Amino acid sequence: MAEKSRIEKLNEYAARVKAGEVLTPEEIADRDRLRQEFLAEFRKNFRAQLDNTVVQYPDGTKKSLKKD
Repeated sequence: MAEKSRIEKLNEYAARVKAGEVLTPEEIADRDRLRQEFLAEFRKNFRAQLDNTVVQYPDGTKKSLKKD
């Protein structure tokens, strides 16, 4: 599922719950699966961003945030 449609579907579920509607067990399972996929993709992208970040200290030294 594309990222945009995944977020739209999650937002749809959230709006329905906020409006007081009860989700079916299948919808709850789908919502949980979409959440897990979203979080996995977010973590992967955030790790990649940190791996490409370098901190420069006042003494001029540079250190990568890449996880060893």
